[in-house]
Amino acid sequence: MNSNQGDLEQKPNTMLTKKGLGYVLAFLFAIGAFMSGLQLGQQEVFGNQKASLFDFFVKADGSEVTSEPNLEEFWRVWELLEEKFATSSSTSGITQEERVQGAIEGLVDAYDDPYTVYMPPKDAASFEENISGNFSGVGMEVGLSDGLVTVIAPLAGTPAELAGVLPGDVIVKIDDISSEDMRIDEAVHLIRGEKGTVVTLQIYREGESEFLDIPITRDTIEIPTVKTERINDSFVISLYSFNAVAEAQMQSAIEDYLNSDANTLVLDLRGNPGGYLQSAVSIASYFLPAGKVVVKERFSDRSKDDDFRSRGRQIESFTPQDLVVLVDAGSASASEILAGALMDHSVATIIGVKTFGKGSVQELVKLDDGSSLKVTVARWLTPNGISISDGGLTPNIIIRRTTEQRLAGADSQKDAAIRFLAGEEVVSETVEEQPVER
Repeated sequence: MNSNQGDLEQKPNTMLTKKGLGYVLAFLFAIGAFMSGLQLGQQEVFGNQKASLFDFFVKADGSEVTSEPNLEEFWRVWELLEEKFATSSSTSGITQEERVQGAIEGLVDAYDDPYTVYMPPKDAASFEENISGNFSGVGMEVGLSDGLVTVIAPLAGTPAELAGVLPGDVIVKIDDISSEDMRIDEAVHLIRGEKGTVVTLQIYREGESEFLDIPITRDTIEIPTVKTERINDSFVISLYSFNAVAEAQMQSAIEDYLNSDANTLVLDLRGNPGGYLQSAVSIASYFLPAGKVVVKERFSDRSKDDDFRSRGRQIESFTPQDLVVLVDAGSASASEILAGALMDHSVATIIGVKTFGKGSVQELVKLDDGSSLKVTVARWLTPNGISISDGGLTPNIIIRRTTEQRLAGADSQKDAAIRFLAGEEVVSETVEEQPVER
């Protein structure tokens, strides 16, 4: 399991996780918030901010909180539970720290954002290991779609892809544990594991009449980056990740394209779950004139808003007739930023199906007791102001690739791109979309 996107853990069995408690503690994480880096898709760069778990009991100057919000009901419930709750013979008593952590978790859940997550100390330590890149797992990105743990994309050449996992698969069970009401952090924690061990995923796949049980042997995951090929008169660059080496490898691939006699280019972002923002901006700069907006960053505090622009490395003037970008439900985050920029500036035709819709930025705040808060602090918009998180990006031409085609090695989307670049009319598979005139 690629660790750099999202990971999950179950809610504690305590009434202190009710959403109602969250609202009265809403000021907890406003103390000293800052934005030090970025998170996009699979790669995340976080600040090293620290705050105390008990900060919400006192003001910043150390005095007791006397102004709004009113915590009387919170303390009333706290005392009632302490006085009346009867511990059963099968459960151990809850500590004061666990009660506070439960209240914080309820607060975070109240925001109803799958990427805003509170992690107690044990889970925070696991998350730190994840973002360090030293992990073994099955090699796929997962996210929450309509509250369900869903595969964004299996990474090329990894155990997940080789076992037949597909973008859009809904994970119903991980081994014998139901994924209902899971957060991403716990799902990743359960799927990852020691190299050589087996995890069995029960999958719901659209079009299948029964759940699928897919056993996958965990392995050390090395994230692929770039692959190139020549098909007829078109040069194809497949970009699998916006990781630390993506820009250098893309530069090499683009040089190969320029040295070839190919007249058209396909940029394949299918199954690419994202990565570094700066990588996406740098790669967009090969296709856009200097100064063109690549993506807009929008915070709740609008004074921090920023626009990221092309750095002026344009290799040639592309048009929608000679550049195609392929996307699918596994294209997320930085992939959506790049595809959205090329679409909005009318330099490429987008072919495939709607993207995943991961367009938010998270900041990691470390708390003094070892726990952490990963909180959404900003949203990404395309140059034309389209929110990436609002349902993803819709291609210019919608072409689906069925499960049967995938398993047979057929690629209707890439075939459509090659035909389109050769001058053929390619008709979108939806009634609403019209053929793109050539």
